[in-house]
Amino acid sequence: ERENLCDAEERCEGLIKSKIHLEAKVKEFSERMEEEEDINAEITVKRRKLEDECTELKRDIDDLELTIAKVEKEKYATENKVKNLVEELSSLEEKQLESTKAVKALQEVHQQTLDDLQAEEDKVNTLMKNKIKLEQQVDDLEGSLEQEKKVSADLERFRRKLEGDLKLSQETTMDLENERQQTEERLK
Repeated sequence: ERENLCDAEERCEGLIKSKIHLEAKVKEFSERMEEEEDINAEITVKRRKLEDECTELKRDIDDLELTIAKVEKEKYATENKVKNLVEELSSLEEKQLESTKAVKALQEVHQQTLDDLQAEEDKVNTLMKNKIKLEQQVDDLEGSLEQEKKVSADLERFRRKLEGDLKLSQETTMDLENERQQTEERLK
């Protein structure tokens, strides 16, 4: 009977140590879960910020495309204007213009129009470069967003695993506590 009592006491001490150890693990898992939740919240904020930046850049690209379309339209109108002026100039030359003054004036208008056309083409080229640059930035931000989503999913899986481990530890602690109580009742 004394041996049984000693065995029961040893088992009781072992169960108490196991309980203390498991409670420490439960605390550690809880702290780790809080840290993971903080990281997950931070990643969510970053992801939203990136999504907002993406939306803003897409809006900028849409605005640029509208501007490019407008400039293209103006370029087409200017080209038509140049064509019309060239035709008018040819016609006036064929009819042997009455004065070189009128010819010179038309040539100046023609040159100004060509300068305007060149200026419009320069604008189009600049806008195209800006559009390409913004599209690259959108691609980069979308890549970053995908990476953030992947990290967030990985953290979610890890959090679920920690929750499962915590639940298992809590159940084991409950089982050990029940076993300890049963052992104490048997000893009474």
